[in-house]
Amino acid sequence: QVQLVESGGGLVQAGGSLRLSCATSGRTFSNYGTGWFRQAPGKEREFVAHISWGGGSTFYADSVKGRFAISRNNAKNTVYLQMNSLKPEETAVYYCAASPGYTGSYYAAADRGTYNTWGQGTQVTVSP
Repeated sequence: QVQLVESGGGLVQAGGSLRLSCATSGRTFSNYGTGWFRQAPGKEREFVAHISWGGGSTFYADSVKGRFAISRNNAKNTVYLQMNSLKPEETAVYYCAASPGYTGSYYAAADRGTYNTWGQGTQVTVSP
């Protein structure tokens, strides 16, 4: 079983940047794809980005393309989400999640059911 711990959240002004980290422990991390999701108060949890276990395949929600970048360092068992040009409406709890095997399509990457392990989340607050 993989365990996930997010960090790096905080308060930032609109237009600012944050880098989130998702540290893992447990079974071999490199066999898992990793996704980032976010959930704002009163809203559904939504897909943000996904990276394959080898790092060669990434998917992004349209709303974050060109501003967010997902990457991973398997030697450090960590996945990162670099978030630039943040907007107030992106205030949410950000979660990372692990998906066993290879996720080969955007639709699978964006499906919460693809993931079998979730972290506890990290709060990101973007002030106007």
